[in-house]
Amino acid sequence: MRRREFITFVGGAAVAWPFKARAQQPAMPVIGFLGYWESPRSITGSLVAFHQGLAETGFVEGQNVAIEYRWANFQYNQLRAHAAELVHRAVAVIAASGFNAPIRAAKEATSTIPIVFTYGGDPVRDGFVASLNRPGGNVTGAAAINSDLGGKRLDLLHDLVPHATTVAFLSPQESQRNQILAAAHHLGRQVILVDVRSEGGYEAVFMTLVDRQAGALIVGANPFNQNKIVELAARYKIPTIYPRRDYVEAGGLMSYAANYTETFRQAGVYAGRILKGEKPANLPVYLSNKFEFVINLKTAKLLGLEIPRMLLALADEVID
Repeated sequence: MRRREFITFVGGAAVAWPFKARAQQPAMPVIGFLGYWESPRSITGSLVAFHQGLAETGFVEGQNVAIEYRWANFQYNQLRAHAAELVHRAVAVIAASGFNAPIRAAKEATSTIPIVFTYGGDPVRDGFVASLNRPGGNVTGAAAINSDLGGKRLDLLHDLVPHATTVAFLSPQESQRNQILAAAHHLGRQVILVDVRSEGGYEAVFMTLVDRQAGALIVGANPFNQNKIVELAARYKIPTIYPRRDYVEAGGLMSYAANYTETFRQAGVYAGRILKGEKPANLPVYLSNKFEFVINLKTAKLLGLEIPRMLLALADEVID
């Protein structure tokens, strides 16, 4: 015989199983998922959409693709270590999600492994891709430019709590701050600009809002600890509008934001296409143009607020 064979008996008949055929079975590809959040519970709906996108290209976790998840628990310093682990693991694709830090950590960790992002900012301005149509390099993904919605959020808060003459805005980004200041001036509202520099700074921010009698709060599109903010907004009974629906799913009052579910689905599609051999440099960045307004009625009741019918009619989803 020219090759070694394993002889067994099935129903009394000898059957030869060539070792060579078993050795040639392809290994299951692995996707590394690098997230800024604390756990999958923080973005359950988005993860479902990511898997839906994968399925559209023929990949199902546990059947023909494996996914290794790394969660930073809102800690920047964990992202680089997690990205290095995924590179060492030699994953086929890195899915980076949760603002710019995971994308930057993945990009710094490898220039060869394809990276697919979901992002709420401008990936060209922030240096992740050369252009939207021709990303170049090893990075592409799905973006929802979500940083220019401050004026709309202020309008929605005004409709909910028109008596709130002083509104706080939580964000470090100057462009977002300027937008809010301009919109507030138009409505005759005063704005308190605040930011969180450390994990222990959230309590101090809310104490400042109470001391300065802020009647409402707008949270900008930044990588804040959503659970902490939702908890404190409820404790101090400050009506708050958020930059993503997952805040509202976690108990926040309301959000007006890009539909990130769609960006995660598209990221799953791109990850699957890359696994099939396409290059990220040739996959244009997908831009989502869907926006959604979500209200949590249970939270409104806890805050002693009655949502106007006009806002309920505008809402894309009302969580009871």
